[in-house]
Amino acid sequence: MTTTQDLVVDANILVRAVLGVRVFQLLNKYEGKVSFYSPAKCFEEARQHLPAILARRRIGIPAGMAIFEEISGVVTPVDQKVYTEYESLARERIEKRDPNDWPVVAVALPAGCPIWTEDMDFFGCGIATWTTDRVEIYLREPSTPSGLAS
Repeated sequence: MTTTQDLVVDANILVRAVLGVRVFQLLNKYEGKVSFYSPAKCFEEARQHLPAILARRRIGIPAGMAIFEEISGVVTPVDQKVYTEYESLARERIEKRDPNDWPVVAVALPAGCPIWTEDMDFFGCGIATWTTDRVEIYLREPSTPSGLAS
């Protein structure tokens, strides 16, 4: 039986996948071995902010958005109705840092899986967090699925 890791991806990782090389490489390298999830809200947030970020960095908007669409095929968007029952607990865990990040926490809670982020607001919320410089340690470890794909 093949097992996979589950990992919740924050919006800043979605943006970094478009702007840089390392995140994009990791997503592609572990696609099929790791199940990546992110609240649909993170996709909306990234899609909203990316054109301005791309323009500031003088990166072609159509090319950047094409990369974003490719990433959307690797990271599964999770609709709010799937994790809404965890909203209260998620808000309680993140409210003092950044209450807008509750969907990421709510997706990670029932699955018991970590969050890939560069946002310090998640640290201390009771869920393991991985930053890009160390996430491959987690990605290459064998594990049993947490159940997000069920």
